[in-house]
Amino acid sequence: MLFYTAKIENGFAYLDEEESRHLLTVLRRKPGDRLQLTDGQGFFYEAELAEAGKRHALARILSKTEALRERSARLHLAIAPTKQIERFEWFLEKAVEIGVDEITPLLCQRSERDTIRLDRLEKILVSAMKQSLRARLPKLNELTRFQKFVANSAEPQKRIAWCSAEPLPHLKTTLSSQESAVVAIGPEGDFSPEEVELALKNDFAGVSLGNARLRTETAGVLAVSVFNLL
Repeated sequence: MLFYTAKIENGFAYLDEEESRHLLTVLRRKPGDRLQLTDGQGFFYEAELAEAGKRHALARILSKTEALRERSARLHLAIAPTKQIERFEWFLEKAVEIGVDEITPLLCQRSERDTIRLDRLEKILVSAMKQSLRARLPKLNELTRFQKFVANSAEPQKRIAWCSAEPLPHLKTTLSSQESAVVAIGPEGDFSPEEVELALKNDFAGVSLGNARLRTETAGVLAVSVFNLL
């Protein structure tokens, strides 16, 4: 069982109320018990439970180990949240399990959802990170208008996937594993022609994800998988 904390100071890890409740009430751990922690910044910790309160737990750090990086290049996935938020949450879970570094929810012309709860989505990322025994928590950005996202993207490899009437190269044939990349996935109704044109003017390259028409969340998972298999 892996626990997460964002607060490690002076050789001690401070677990928040939710993590503490699971540790103390569900698992019934007691002072002196050992536990595994991650800070979400790339490190694992061996710790010993030092203090157990009703709403908090304090653990003494015994050792610190840096997690191995599976790849040097970063993957940034920009994707429009789905109308049914459960499908977007499923995407987040699977993307973390497979391996993604940054996620930007997009607000597009044809978006079916224009609000999200970042606090809830952050919890899903943390849960998926712990379940998959990872030590790096992906950065989750706030809901961003497509125009702003395109203008500010700085990754050396920039790709936009859409259903084009003309043949497009498959994503996997256009990417290098040696450079960081951003891949944009549109809403169920796809990107508008104006959005595609704007992306291309900002040095995005158009790509295909195959012949099948995919749901937004499936396309997102496929893009993450392709990059991790390079």
